[in-house]
Amino acid sequence: MVQYDKQVINKLLDTYENSLLSIGKNKRNVKIELRFTRTVLPEYFDESSFVYENIHIQMRNLEEEGLVRIVWKDQKVDYVIQKVQLNMERLTQAYAFVRRTPKCNLEEANQALLEEYCNGEKGEIPITREFARYLQERLNNHQPVKEYIELSNIKDTRRLFEALLSVEKNRKPCYIREFSIEHFQDSKYFERIKNQVAKIFRRFHSEYDSMDTTEILAEYGIYHTPNYVYLKGDVMVMIDGEPIKLRTLNQGLGISGEDLRKVTFSDLSRIKQVITIENLTTFFRWHEPDSLIIYLGGYHNGIRRTLLKKIYQELPRISYYHFGDIDAGGFSILKDLRNKTGIPFQMYHMDIETLKYYERYGKVLTESDRMRLKEMEKDEELQEVVSYMLLHNVKLEQECVGLERDFYSKIEPEN
Repeated sequence: MVQYDKQVINKLLDTYENSLLSIGKNKRNVKIELRFTRTVLPEYFDESSFVYENIHIQMRNLEEEGLVRIVWKDQKVDYVIQKVQLNMERLTQAYAFVRRTPKCNLEEANQALLEEYCNGEKGEIPITREFARYLQERLNNHQPVKEYIELSNIKDTRRLFEALLSVEKNRKPCYIREFSIEHFQDSKYFERIKNQVAKIFRRFHSEYDSMDTTEILAEYGIYHTPNYVYLKGDVMVMIDGEPIKLRTLNQGLGISGEDLRKVTFSDLSRIKQVITIENLTTFFRWHEPDSLIIYLGGYHNGIRRTLLKKIYQELPRISYYHFGDIDAGGFSILKDLRNKTGIPFQMYHMDIETLKYYERYGKVLTESDRMRLKEMEKDEELQEVVSYMLLHNVKLEQECVGLERDFYSKIEPEN
């Protein structure tokens, strides 16, 4: 038998908990009620069945228990229920009837949990702390937090915070499943919540707001698959003292992040510029004389930054360029690359001439693109190309550049 009595009480309690009455701020004599409509309780209006009789019995039982008051349509008892009203004097009994914990009690329990991550040793971890404070403030103001946590599932909330804490504190390169086993004794658990974790990192750390989940986790040394750095050019790479001539490898060499610490360079005399490339397809296709070319894979992570800094120490006087998409994301990656490496990267084929030349391959801007670009338009370095992008509603993916062979004779990298 369908428990319409419990359905109705739960709906009434939902209404109560979402009202000012539940936090003592209602100045009027408001009744908490549920109107019987085809939307709320369609079975009640099904003329082909006798369900309504069963609903009548269950509602009368609730009224006899003193939990609700039935309001009959046109005051005709046992005819049609117009609405039921919650008896506020028996609120405790209503919660007990549906075995439900009052929202105020759930808020108190969650506040106690959040306090752990705002203070003490756990409160020293910045993103986790800011997230906990954000939730605390919303609960203090009786605002919803359902976007991030379920008040009734404090166990999952604790696991979410432990995941945030563990990611922020991680210093050991590892794969997602290894990380999940180590911290949750379940190889698949972190995979299920990683997007939620990344969403929180984007919301509470401005440097991550344009990064996807994979890129954010890579910042903390957590990878889905082996993390490779790809490079090519006329240099000698030494791995544990064993030499490899990069110029003999037309598509370059991939070195796992785990092996990067073993890498040194020799015979760098012919290198006049370092070019970082955002997309793998372009990396494989692109060739430049006198250049060391490095694939970044979107946002650079700690492993790639370590390599770049090592090269910069060896070659501080040559030119450094970044080649990415001509869009808000590409410009953000360039700025982030400069900020986090301290290397004076210049734009490479990311200017207005390149955009105009390949404009027929371009894509239209999204509303999000336009918002980000309008902010970037204030930057003197980007102003010309960004203004053109906004005016002509266009952006360009890096893979389009170089599709026409005469391009190289028409444009030079920016100085």
